[in-house]
Amino acid sequence: MSSNSSSKNQDLGLFFLEQARSSSSWMGFEEEDEEAPTELNTINSSGGFLVVSPDKLSVKYTSVNLHGHDVGVIQANKPAPVKRLVYYFEIFVKDAGAKGQIGIGFTIDSFKMRRQPGWEANSCGYHGDDGFLYHGQGKGETFGPTFTTNDIVGGGINYASQEFFFTKNGAVVGAVDKEIKGPLFPTIAVHSQNEEVHINFGQKKFAFDLKEYEVQERMKQQMTIEKISLPQNISYGLVRSYLLHYGYEDTLHSFDLAGKSTVPPVFITQENGVDEQDIAYALNQRKILRQGSLQLIRSGDIDAAFCKLRNWYPWIVQDDKSSTCFLLHCQKFIELVRVGGLEEAVNYGRTELTKYFGLAGFADLVQDCVALLAYEKPQESLVGYLLEDSQREVVADTVNAMILSTNPNMKDLQGCLHSYLERLLRQLTACCIERRTLNGNQGEAFQLHRLLNTVTGNKAKC
Repeated sequence: MSSNSSSKNQDLGLFFLEQARSSSSWMGFEEEDEEAPTELNTINSSGGFLVVSPDKLSVKYTSVNLHGHDVGVIQANKPAPVKRLVYYFEIFVKDAGAKGQIGIGFTIDSFKMRRQPGWEANSCGYHGDDGFLYHGQGKGETFGPTFTTNDIVGGGINYASQEFFFTKNGAVVGAVDKEIKGPLFPTIAVHSQNEEVHINFGQKKFAFDLKEYEVQERMKQQMTIEKISLPQNISYGLVRSYLLHYGYEDTLHSFDLAGKSTVPPVFITQENGVDEQDIAYALNQRKILRQGSLQLIRSGDIDAAFCKLRNWYPWIVQDDKSSTCFLLHCQKFIELVRVGGLEEAVNYGRTELTKYFGLAGFADLVQDCVALLAYEKPQESLVGYLLEDSQREVVADTVNAMILSTNPNMKDLQGCLHSYLERLLRQLTACCIERRTLNGNQGEAFQLHRLLNTVTGNKAKC
């Protein structure tokens, strides 16, 4: 085998080693939950003009309003979380007081605590006495109805549309562009004697149906996507190339038969100037090895898989310390643990896994495999990811990619690693991450698995 082929196989092996480490979170990532507002911040407030209840969820204006700046303003104890589709909170107007000059909105950390939200730059507020929206200046604009005693008013941030929105008694009043950068605090203001409001940060049910609002927002996004017209043969070609890439020969045959009468015979590989024979290379053998490997992996008979590889593609497994051999040995050890063959697993580990301990790139996975022996219920442990079906698929994908790499016409390493469909999904992921970055990392993190599971679930319900 040439040094160029050796280098290619080494690169492929390193890729699948990384996949084995993180197969349970393929093409997605989880972000830690953010702290959300839970109460009012009694330290940073215009305390001389209002009284906060002991539970820090109610405020009352107790002074006499003599000046325009005698505003009782208070922020939440935390800024609005940004790693979600929507943030929302509500107030209940227990008493509109003398003038009903109550405001609800969002302000930055350094906001002047003697001003209504919206009167200053980097703030936005909806006011009850005139129904105006104030957005960074003392002059308001016509926005919605006034609100008074017994009304429930809400303020929210739609991170998908980058808008503030406000509600009254469970209905959306309106929305305005969110041009403010940085952390934003839910803010409440009272400005005349006896005004009193209670704040709901989600500790009880909202008057506004937030879940339905989120559903409608996602439907808007979906409708925008569905308006994009694509030729039928493009999606057909993507699916076909996926089946070719992974050696699903029988499914491919059925797929072609089903599409014969409805889809024009134009494939994505042809349109991009790539010979379809490259991804059809050794299709029958890859089918046999993939199906056989998965069956052999599930039964723990890795020796039989090695035997087939040595017969058909000996150069793939001729280096017994290669990534491919390592993953196959690891999987046999995992399958022995899965079926309770602990003594046999220990013996196998001593024979086959110990030789990888001192090799860079292998030690951590060897340790994770061995750690399975320490748990009574290994599937519930930190190394339980090794027992997931996705781990078996990684091994099968490794064998598939290694065979594709033996094709002398395969010049692009990506052609061995990913099908055209997967490359498209990776590009989609990258674009969604970039768009979120341009929005200041605000909004839901894009997670492909969650999206696919949602689509699958919706189809199942239909």
